[in-house]
Amino acid sequence: MKQYEAVVQTLEQLGGVATLGQLYKNVFKIADCKWNTKTPFATIRRIVQTRKEIFKIKPGLYGLVSKRSELEAKGIIAETKTNQDSPEVQNFGHAYYQGLLLIMGRLKKYDSWLPDQDKNKMFLDCSLDSLRTFKKIPPFSYPHLVNRSATIDVIWFNERGMPSSFFEVENCSDFQNSLLKFNDLQDFSARMVIVSSPARRKEFESKLKYSSFRDISKRVCFLGFDSLVEQYQRTVIISKQEVVL
Repeated sequence: MKQYEAVVQTLEQLGGVATLGQLYKNVFKIADCKWNTKTPFATIRRIVQTRKEIFKIKPGLYGLVSKRSELEAKGIIAETKTNQDSPEVQNFGHAYYQGLLLIMGRLKKYDSWLPDQDKNKMFLDCSLDSLRTFKKIPPFSYPHLVNRSATIDVIWFNERGMPSSFFEVENCSDFQNSLLKFNDLQDFSARMVIVSSPARRKEFESKLKYSSFRDISKRVCFLGFDSLVEQYQRTVIISKQEVVL
């Protein structure tokens, strides 16, 4: 079996859609294919980017052309310049990046949380609720602060049940609401990360200069969608987990 055929077969086994991380973990299980290369992961990336049987949906997410209609019926829609602002694409993208953060948190041995209002949203073939480890947010502080943090898109918690990282996924809103949340939670020793399109970095930096956010201006980090996907892929590669969603 040729290497590209193994990638296509793996995509079929995964329902016609997969992250690169899923491909990294599953494609080598096909015994009929030999990967006599020192850079197998780079070969997989080249295959998904160049084969006509495969199309790009999001950064790090690929589907089979033959399954495109089925995927779109499930809300898994490839982002283009013409549809990137549509509610369907925005909602899918938000859930996709939340899912990557939840999986990364688990692989890095963190517990995780996302708001109950998002728990029924889908990450490919599973719910976001199935990816978070906490079904109820830990009572780590005063009730009003716990309730405020419960609205954060994704939180990683350390082994002591304290927040380690706050993540807000920003598709198209103006960052204001996310920064206000971070400002309210500034007394916790946790990273504060805005995850958004790299094209919006200057907009983020401009907003962060507002006097209202002076106290957190040195603490809030910007992480581009592409960078998140790259870090997710690296985390999967070095992880000893046998199964990655």
